[in-house]
Amino acid sequence: MRDFITVGRGGSPLILSFPHTGTAIPPELETRLVSRERAILDTDWWIDRLYGPIAKQLDASIVHTVMSRSVIDVNRDPSGASLYPGQATTGLVPSETFDGEPLYRPGEEPDAAEIDVRRETWFAPYHAALEAEIARVKSRHGFAVLYDCHSIRSVIPRLFEGELPVFNIGTNEGASCAPEMQAAVADICAASDFPSIVNGRFKGGWITRHYGQPDEHVHALQMEIACRGYMDEDPVAWNEEKAEALRSVLTKALTAFLVAAKTKEQS
Repeated sequence: MRDFITVGRGGSPLILSFPHTGTAIPPELETRLVSRERAILDTDWWIDRLYGPIAKQLDASIVHTVMSRSVIDVNRDPSGASLYPGQATTGLVPSETFDGEPLYRPGEEPDAAEIDVRRETWFAPYHAALEAEIARVKSRHGFAVLYDCHSIRSVIPRLFEGELPVFNIGTNEGASCAPEMQAAVADICAASDFPSIVNGRFKGGWITRHYGQPDEHVHALQMEIACRGYMDEDPVAWNEEKAEALRSVLTKALTAFLVAAKTKEQS
């Protein structure tokens, strides 16, 4: 496996995907950016650290890239089609931040040919790794459960009004996993001390929509967490006390997700 991708193989049907925790930017690209600070602003900060203990406890597989989403976003449609037509969002190779600020110096934006190279160099290997792990898990258990791990700043006026709920569950309007599985996660989150919503502003990215095929025994769900739930946002810093409280809920939710999947698949 290429050195910018980590695959950790677990024994359970659960796979955790970490597409946006990376901050690596090739030096030849970084010189073209307005600033590195701006380029990593929209990173899913420490989300792999948040889920690490849960992955061990549940014997889950992980697929992780260290490459920044500013280089290429592996959770976008590779064709470049928008996941949210008519709404503000960022693309396959972002040219701006979530706030709408330009990432590149004038005249340094990537053209179509460069985007093709980035897709082949960094997008394709991530999905090859994810597809291989789904196939391995499905071969072993008869089904696979994919949970796509994300976080985002709590307040981004360009993307949504007000303060985002802490738990944002996305299943492509119920199409990416069995309804019992969506309900299992949603019920745990709703019973917690953290506000939650299902298929609100974030309904699941390309990973959830592409791989979530319940009829093919692959169930997928995206969890978008508002950063304030597990870290400090101003200034940006890890907060172990917050993380531990949120991790407790996530462990229950993922356990329920797995139990619901096993029950569904064995019925």
